[in-house]
Amino acid sequence: MSRLSSTDAVEADAPATDVEAEALLARLRGALGDAVVESHTDRGAVWVRVERDAWADLAGYLRHEEGFGFFNFLSAIDWMPSPFGRDMDSSVDNVLDPPEPKEAAPTETGVAGGDTRFQLLARVNDVTSGRSIIAKADLPSDDLSAPSWVAVYPGADWHEREAWEMFGIDFDGHPGLRHIYLPGEFEGHPLRKDYPLLARRVKPWPGLVDVELMPETDDGGDAGEGAAP
Repeated sequence: MSRLSSTDAVEADAPATDVEAEALLARLRGALGDAVVESHTDRGAVWVRVERDAWADLAGYLRHEEGFGFFNFLSAIDWMPSPFGRDMDSSVDNVLDPPEPKEAAPTETGVAGGDTRFQLLARVNDVTSGRSIIAKADLPSDDLSAPSWVAVYPGADWHEREAWEMFGIDFDGHPGLRHIYLPGEFEGHPLRKDYPLLARRVKPWPGLVDVELMPETDDGGDAGEGAAP
């Protein structure tokens, strides 16, 4: 029986090269055509953004044609800057000591870009080769829906339920969208940037405290722990 040397083991665990990543993207473009909107590679990792209508086709191709059998995660992101700022102070503090106005930072949507406020994100892996791919799809704000991945990757079930609950995204073909964390009568979607975290509007953020100076001693030093009275 042959044995792998330490060098062989390292090479077997090495990530795919950028050449292999570009070859994968070429095959994806051949399979999905113009539905591939933008892409990016970095040290063998691949990001690809596709049209929403091709979201399920992408999943099927990656699993059945390319061997990406391990589902990692599926989620969403709201790229809109928060209209409430960071809410590090309570509303009372902001009235008594208004913060300096700041220019809104430009919206950045990461590698492979994005054209809409909401995006879907998912990652799958090929555990035999070490390859990974991160998929993205833009979702229009007036129609937050996408094809479900559950038929291809059953592990996407709870991930899609969470995205439905927290962002309000519908997944066509999902076997049963229902709440995971929130009560059934809950209104709103807490991970949207325009959802107000009311507790932070009336109470300072936990951990935000006023630092009190240490009392000074006769010699001008601090009377810290163990200091002489």
